[in-house]
Amino acid sequence: MTETAATVPVDGVAVTAIGVAIIRARESERGDRLYDDPQAKNFVAAARKGFTPERWARMEALADQFYDGRTIGVRLVDERFREAIEAGCSQIVLLGAGLDTRAYRLDLPPALHIYEIDLPELFAFKEPVLSATAATPTCHRHVVIADLRENWRKPLLDTGFDPTVPTCWVDEGSLGYLNQDWNRQVVQTLTELSAPASRFGAARIPIDPEAPQYRDLRRLVSGDNTPQPTPPTPAPDYGIEQWLDNIGWTTEFRTWNDMIAHLPRPTTPVDPRIGTIDAIRR
Repeated sequence: MTETAATVPVDGVAVTAIGVAIIRARESERGDRLYDDPQAKNFVAAARKGFTPERWARMEALADQFYDGRTIGVRLVDERFREAIEAGCSQIVLLGAGLDTRAYRLDLPPALHIYEIDLPELFAFKEPVLSATAATPTCHRHVVIADLRENWRKPLLDTGFDPTVPTCWVDEGSLGYLNQDWNRQVVQTLTELSAPASRFGAARIPIDPEAPQYRDLRRLVSGDNTPQPTPPTPAPDYGIEQWLDNIGWTTEFRTWNDMIAHLPRPTTPVDPRIGTIDAIRR
């Protein structure tokens, strides 16, 4: 895939999608895997050609640090897809889709529409890899090239999104903390585009932004020669449920421990404040 190698995003926020693909590829090789993502290894093989050996080794080391939590998170979102479809959602929008392949690997209903929103450099890498493997989605898949920090409403609508039918909005880390202004603006926009019974999940994950893995991630994304500002300490997010309720959502908090209790993999209990705020549009 010589042509593909030239488009590999080796820095910037799009590079995080490659790290997640490494995690999904590793999970898919396990005998006790929580899911199977056949395309992940193709993304990894194509991406590796665009990195120096030293930088690729850093990518793999960083994937190791995030592996346990992120791979379980992928399985939980798989389950969220199925729950939303059973509840009547006929559209799913991936906010910052990255190298997601659920349109291909989950055997989704043919009538379902999936909208993948992400940056142009991400799709410049992703689409050639999928084409080279002759991958075929099981449902309607729509590529929406847009930056969530800018006007993504119009590109989504122009791609065929229907705001009059129930939609499941999926975020796997693009939004971060909803107490930041631009993240809240994204949620305000998707709220305006959500018909009654639409669904959205907001993660509640208290983190230390100065923890080694997060410092390493920032350096990999922004480059070693870029000055690293001290990240702001996120404010407590205990008011998020009230804010979502005020703008038209009914919420329920589910702890991470409760969500993973049924999974066939030993895990250590975590802080009970960690989990997901599940929201349904009124």
